Amino acid sequence: MHDGQLVLEDRLAVALISASVPEADGMPVRRLPSPGTVNALFRIGDGLVARFPLVSTDLAEVRAEAERMTEFAEISPVPAPRPVRVLEASAEYPSAWMVASWVDGETAEGLSDARYPLLAGDLARLIVALRSEPLRGRAFDGTGRGGELTDHDDWVEECFDRSGHLLDVDAGRAMWARLRSIPHPGVETMSHRDLTPPNLIVSREGRLTGVLDTGSFGPVDPSLDLVAAWHLLDAEDRAVLRSGVGSDDAEWRRGAAWALQQAMGLGWYYERTNPAMARLGLRTMGRLLAAEELRG
Repeated sequence: MHDGQLVLEDRLAVALISASVPEADGMPVRRLPSPGTVNALFRIGDGLVARFPLVSTDLAEVRAEAERMTEFAEISPVPAPRPVRVLEASAEYPSAWMVASWVDGETAEGLSDARYPLLAGDLARLIVALRSEPLRGRAFDGTGRGGELTDHDDWVEECFDRSGHLLDVDAGRAMWARLRSIPHPGVETMSHRDLTPPNLIVSREGRLTGVLDTGSFGPVDPSLDLVAAWHLLDAEDRAVLRSGVGSDDAEWRRGAAWALQQAMGLGWYYERTNPAMARLGLRTMGRLLAAEELRG
């Protein structure tokens, strides 16, 4: 799915964990099926998980990720993984990797199209908590989503060019043209940066009970975490989230623009290699194109 993607066989992962992680002594290790595109995951017993990057990552970067995960876990209103060990690259696996605590539960990928007002409120409280964390001199690093919407014009257009067989690209282009020009607010807040269904643990009662993949926690356009509304919620529940966060019209529309940018990159890109991610993108685009609050 990525250029230069690493291949990790199960028996090698087990050997690396056995040799490097004393906490894993005697515990069963098994690969976790995951639609994620960043790490190969191996559960260790009941309480730990090993995260092996699918693209070679140096030790300093994994250590920095661990620091961000710790900061996130300390302020999150729901459980989030905490780093246990950071391991160096080796001849057997040419990337640094990490062992973290396991957060139990089912991710939001399996949610139906029912109403989730309690989840909407929980997501709002999470976003507010993240925004309250001081920046301490940090600023957007220029990587990925979270800066200027217009920086993504070329990518979004490429996605439209490749998606004509999947959705109404004329309607999508018209929506992007309306949303992309909404100006950046000129301030940044701390953000998870990828509040998508695979990263959110939800109970059977529709409550948020955990957050995963927190290692990118950092400062961005405050609207970025609002993508969760479009990935998960219908119009009435989106209104609950919006009210809980206190988003004005400009912020809400910028959040929709970030959701569009992300969703358009999922459908065609993962159509054959990761169908679950492709379906997520197309469902989100369906919500965006049908949204009354984005018309005009």
